[in-house]
Amino acid sequence: MTSMAVDPPSDPAIRPATPADAAGCLAIYGPLVKETPVSFEADTPAEPEFAARIESSVRDYAWLVYDTGAGIDGYAYAVRHRGRAAYQWSVEVSVFVAPGEHRRGIGRALYTRLLDDLRRRGFFNALAVIALPNPASVAFHESMGFEPVGVYPKAGFKLGRWHDVGWWSLRLRAGDPPAARTT
Repeated sequence: MTSMAVDPPSDPAIRPATPADAAGCLAIYGPLVKETPVSFEADTPAEPEFAARIESSVRDYAWLVYDTGAGIDGYAYAVRHRGRAAYQWSVEVSVFVAPGEHRRGIGRALYTRLLDDLRRRGFFNALAVIALPNPASVAFHESMGFEPVGVYPKAGFKLGRWHDVGWWSLRLRAGDPPAARTT
């Protein structure tokens, strides 16, 4: 799939991420890795690794930050869903908002822009993966139009207990994709 240029953000605080944003994003993500089952990573990624993730996502999908000028208050991104060619029209999406900044519309603004970007890039499905229980994330995704499609029971063990993993899906566009590209 060819990446397309993206229109300027309607919210001036939202912009495409760069590898230089790794530290600001890690300030949000790191505590979630260490203290919660929200991420199943065992160790917080090092800044260069996280910068590489941003660079890869921006190149092929999208990674956005909510930058107030005083720092990054949230970010949202899309990554490849699976490696097989048949999945090329689907992406996994995530959004993270800094502690103390929840319920201010930052997550909604980021996801709205991200999903619009993904539509313009030709994707058909956005998939969200949520470690359960997480009623706030479930409610947020469903308010954005995602529908639950299944649960993997006891799929991850972190912080001394098993966690289910729920999957939510949002159809980004109607119809069928064009013929698959050759790789």
